[in-house]
Amino acid sequence: QGAQIIVFPEDGIHGFNFTRSSIYPYLDFMLHSHSGKWNPCREPSLFNDTEVIQRLSCMALKNKIFLVANLGTKQPCEHSDPHCPPDGRYQFNTNVAFDNDGMLVATYRKHNLYFEYAFDTPPEPDYKFFDTPFAGKFGMFTCFDILFFEPAVKLIRQYNLKQIVYPTAWMNQLPLLSAVEFQQAFATAFNVNILAANIHHPTLGMTGSGIYTPVKSFIYHNMESYGGKLIVAEIPVITTGHETNLESNERFRENLHDSCRTFTSASLDDQVCFKEQGETPGRVSEKGNAELPPPFYAEMMYDNFTFVPVWGEKGELQVCANTLCCYLNYQRAVLTNELYALGVFDGLHTVHGTYYVQACALVKCGGLSFSTCGQEVTDATALIDFQLWGNMSTPYIFPLLLTSGITLDFADHMGWKNNHYFISKNRTSSGLLTAALYGRWYEKD
Repeated sequence: QGAQIIVFPEDGIHGFNFTRSSIYPYLDFMLHSHSGKWNPCREPSLFNDTEVIQRLSCMALKNKIFLVANLGTKQPCEHSDPHCPPDGRYQFNTNVAFDNDGMLVATYRKHNLYFEYAFDTPPEPDYKFFDTPFAGKFGMFTCFDILFFEPAVKLIRQYNLKQIVYPTAWMNQLPLLSAVEFQQAFATAFNVNILAANIHHPTLGMTGSGIYTPVKSFIYHNMESYGGKLIVAEIPVITTGHETNLESNERFRENLHDSCRTFTSASLDDQVCFKEQGETPGRVSEKGNAELPPPFYAEMMYDNFTFVPVWGEKGELQVCANTLCCYLNYQRAVLTNELYALGVFDGLHTVHGTYYVQACALVKCGGLSFSTCGQEVTDATALIDFQLWGNMSTPYIFPLLLTSGITLDFADHMGWKNNHYFISKNRTSSGLLTAALYGRWYEKD
C-alpha cells in the first residue's frame, strides 16, 4: 500500500503474564550502549541470541520500509553495577526501529513500567529518536510512558520532535483514559503526529489504535471481535517551525496583563468577565446563586471527584476542589433522559500508578442517580453545546472529547484566557460521553 513506516504494538511478539525467569528464554540480547552501526539482517553473526531482531531487520530490508516493533531484551551486568539485579542481568521492555535497509537505527527501553515484573526500569531514561527521509525525526516511547514527564515530555521538548511512534498495550479506562481518547489529546496538546499501535485484546480491555494529527485522526476501536486491523493513512508532516500549543500556552500566560478580558462564547450570547486571579469568574446575573444545584461526591477512575449535576436544557455551573475551579456554560439541543455531571479533581492519583492530576470533566453518568456518575459509559444521545474552563495550575493540559460509541470529536476552540484554560464545542457529531480538561501537574508527582 506504499507505506513508508509501520509500527507494531507493545507485547505483540511475546504476549503477557510472564515472570522474570519464564520470559528469559524469549529475550534477545541487546547491548543498549552499542554505538556502532549494525544491520542484523546482513550481519546475523555479530551477536548471539538475536533471532527476533534479525527477523525484524530482514522484514524492513525485504519490504524497504521503516519498521518499529516491541520485544523483550536482556543485557548481562556486573555486580559492581549498583543497579544490577541479583540474577546478573537486565531485562528490558524494548522498542527497536529499523530503516528501510534493515539497519538498526534506535532502541528504546520502557521507563514507566505498568506491573511488569519480568522487566527492569533502565538506570537512566532513554531519549531516543531516529531520522527518516520522508518526515524528519521520530521520537519513541511506550504505553504508560505517555502519562509522565520522563522521558516522553522531555524528549519532545528537548529535541523539538513533531512525529512520534508509540507501541502500546493499553487497558482502556473510561471516562478519561480510553486509548484513542488520550492518544488524540496528546497529539493535540503537543502539536505532534502520533503513530499509536495498541495490541488488540478485548478481554483485557486492550483496544484502540490510531494515526493522529493535531486536527484529524484515523482510529480503530473495537471491543466486540478479535480481529485486529491495519490502519493505513497519509498525513502531513509537521515541520519544526510550528510551536506547540504548550509553548504558546506558556507564552500566553506570561503576557496576561489585562485584569479583565471579555470571554465570548461561541454558542451563547453571554459574556463572561474574568477578574484578577484569586476571584472566581463572575457574571452579572439577577438570579443570584439561589438555584445552583447541589454538589455531590462520586468515585471516577479510583479518584474522589466533586460533582454538580447538569440539569435542564441550559445553564452555568461551577465546582471546585483544592485550588482548582471548573466552570461550564452549556446548552442542550433536546432534553434527553440522561444524567450528566460536571466534576473536578485536584490531587494525587494513587491506584495503578502515582501521578498528580488536575481534571475538569463533563461526563455522562451510568444511570439517573448521582452514584452512577464516573462509571464507564460507551453510548450517549445528548448533543450539548458547551464551553468548559478551569483555573489550571499546569500548562500540560490534555483536551478530551469523546462521543458515543467511543468515537472522537474535535473542539472548536481551546486555549488560555486570563489564567484559565478553556475548550468549547458548538455541536458534537454524536452523543457526548466525555468533554474534559485532563491536566498533569508533573512537579507534584
